[in-house]
Amino acid sequence: MTSRTRRYSTRDMAVLVVGLGVAIVVNVGVIWGPALASVGLSGTDWSGIGPIEWVGAQNYHDLAAEYPPFWSAVRNNVLWLGFLALIATPFGLFCAVLLDRRLRMSRFYQSALYMPVVLSLAVVGFIAQLVYSSDYGVLNSVTGLTVDWLGDSSINIWVVMVAAAWRHVGYVMVIYLAGLKAVDPALKEAAAIDGADERQTFFRVVFPTLRPVNVIVLVITVIEALRAFDIVYAINRGRNGLELLSVLVTENIVGEASRIGFGSAIAVILLAISVGFIATYLSQMFREER
Repeated sequence: MTSRTRRYSTRDMAVLVVGLGVAIVVNVGVIWGPALASVGLSGTDWSGIGPIEWVGAQNYHDLAAEYPPFWSAVRNNVLWLGFLALIATPFGLFCAVLLDRRLRMSRFYQSALYMPVVLSLAVVGFIAQLVYSSDYGVLNSVTGLTVDWLGDSSINIWVVMVAAAWRHVGYVMVIYLAGLKAVDPALKEAAAIDGADERQTFFRVVFPTLRPVNVIVLVITVIEALRAFDIVYAINRGRNGLELLSVLVTENIVGEASRIGFGSAIAVILLAISVGFIATYLSQMFREER
């Protein structure tokens, strides 16, 4: 029996070309175009009006040597990433494991944990103000303290990260819960027959099967940590201890003194950090699989 090669009609080819063409044009125009333009503009001195002056690596030198908010923002972004990766993400996995056991009212707990995900970080920032405000905040009213949680630059980054983690936990929980539901029950049964307890079964049998989910969660965590902007901007415009790289990009590009080249240099550094984290992890994972 000979196999036939399917021939696409002119209409089919037109649909494919239009479908792929629109997707490629949107992707290039919205993502890769601005990214490559930022790389080019990072070597210029341009205010958005007038001629563009090429300055090479001068913007990067000024960032490292003459712009103190830059290092504060780098430190805060690293703290943000570490907090989400080492505290919020494991807690989301823990919640998913508990809900996977089909506890009583698990649907209610799942909805309650996921509800913050539907809120934008800007809304979470306004909620954080209601909780942490030194004048009308719920936390000070309940505890009787007089701490300026959002005004003290030594502690405000930590309380804001807790508010951001509140949203992140629900997102991670749903992703891991979907992964746990896809695990073959026969693997758990085989581990139980071999004498493994619940902890050993999870870490030696279940968790290794979640590697694709771990990749997704890692990418989401890195992106969430590096693109955090809304919540700190809603609280105090990302100042007084809440400086982030994304805020510095906005301030320099669309702020009062527009410095598009300087802001583009910060954006390129932010892009390089995010791509570096993700590419390193993916290369190691693919190497282990081979």
